[in-house]
Amino acid sequence: MSIARAGLESEVADEPVGAGGSSPTRFRPADDAADAPADKLAAQVAQRIEADIIRNGWPVGDVLGSEQDLQGRYGVSRSVLREAVRLVEHHQVAGMRRGPGGGLIVSAPDAGPATRALVIYLEFIGLGAEDLMQARLLLEPLAASLAADRVTEEGIARLRDLLAQEVARDEEPGLDSQDLLHVLIGELSGNPALHLFIDVLTRLTSRYVSTTRRITKDELAAGKATSRESHLAITEAVIAGDTGRAAGTTSQHLVEVGEKLRTLRGKRAPRAGGAGGSTAEVPGAKLAEVIAGRIHDEIARRGWPIGHVLGSESDLLARYGVSRAVLREAVRLLEYHAVARMRRGPGGGLVVTAPEPDASIDTMALYLDYRGVTPEDLRAVREAIELGTLGQVMARRDDPDVSDRLTAAIARTDEPTAPGRTGADRFHTELAVLSGNPVLVLFLRILTELWSRHTANTASPTPGPDAAATVEHIHKRILQSLLDGDEGVARHRMRRHLEALSAWYD
Repeated sequence: MSIARAGLESEVADEPVGAGGSSPTRFRPADDAADAPADKLAAQVAQRIEADIIRNGWPVGDVLGSEQDLQGRYGVSRSVLREAVRLVEHHQVAGMRRGPGGGLIVSAPDAGPATRALVIYLEFIGLGAEDLMQARLLLEPLAASLAADRVTEEGIARLRDLLAQEVARDEEPGLDSQDLLHVLIGELSGNPALHLFIDVLTRLTSRYVSTTRRITKDELAAGKATSRESHLAITEAVIAGDTGRAAGTTSQHLVEVGEKLRTLRGKRAPRAGGAGGSTAEVPGAKLAEVIAGRIHDEIARRGWPIGHVLGSESDLLARYGVSRAVLREAVRLLEYHAVARMRRGPGGGLVVTAPEPDASIDTMALYLDYRGVTPEDLRAVREAIELGTLGQVMARRDDPDVSDRLTAAIARTDEPTAPGRTGADRFHTELAVLSGNPVLVLFLRILTELWSRHTANTASPTPGPDAAATVEHIHKRILQSLLDGDEGVARHRMRRHLEALSAWYD
């Protein structure tokens, strides 16, 4: 469990770890990890390094130790440690500096790896326009309202400057190419989770639109004019501090965008990559990351043919014109995100696989932890998501599957989902799954993973031994009001429940 931990011990030791004379805990693999492949062991070591950095307060610029120090600390070989460091560097959590005074140095990450990782997974599953716009309608009005309440003189200047720039971007392709305004309002909300999620959603919207070839020049111009008018109304409401008008105009604008998306593409988007722009060309990216992005884009353009062999190592070296070391590092990143894997032997090569969300969730949670997400930040975003899923599930409450699955999830509240975690989040996750919106499921998993990382790496007090029974009782009451069709009571109970849980974060 990631929120109410029911008195279970954390997997992570309480001792402080890192530079400055602290005494780090030596890494001890789980019982089955000793025989695990080196890449999986490296991923475990990378997670432990990242957990140590989080527990030590993310001291940017501190040296965690030399390569030799880290080998001894985590009890692994040089090759495993170097692979772990590559993953940590990919997350922009720390970087290895060679030479005298060098070592693994804590760095300040940006949102790039997090958003790219999530876009990979959501594009693969073919996120629909309805799913995308539902998520935006839940989160962006909240961000606009918060921005209106918190906007500063500097924020006002940035908003007006961005509006002026929109006119200069008239020649750019896209139905709503002024997505930067949505992202800026997410930033001005002061909530890092809202900012990051809105960034992901606007990127996906742009890539979704750009896969179509049905937009005429006249339609493009009309769409941009409408967007500018809406953006002006939203901006003026935010600047005026009118929280209700800011939220309302944002909602209205997003409804209009959703209608245009449905007109253009229907319900489902293709598995993207072709016309949607490359995920590879990122300023400051390492060459291996650029090559991994290019390979990802090639896979997406081919329609993500799972099981297809893209080529042998020698084929790929010639195709991309890089060294064997760079290609192998790129392949490791693709394998980490489950985009492709290298199969050895006759008939082998780089094989396309089905990506999984775990790497995206880890990367997102790390970035948000660095940004210092507060309990109130998490509660606000989680409340918006969960009340949205609650409404979606209530609409199909007569389906026996709803009652059966939620009842089963509640019954397993005290069953561990992983070492040190109980199953109290099963009810919340099942609600999201039953809503049928994969982006809400993924965002909720990111929030609960972040909560878990935080509580595992701090001395936060945990609920008492009766917490599981208490949570189970509350979940039953929420379910009963849902099945009764009493949306007001269901929303009230969910809000109160999330407020109570947030007290355990500090």
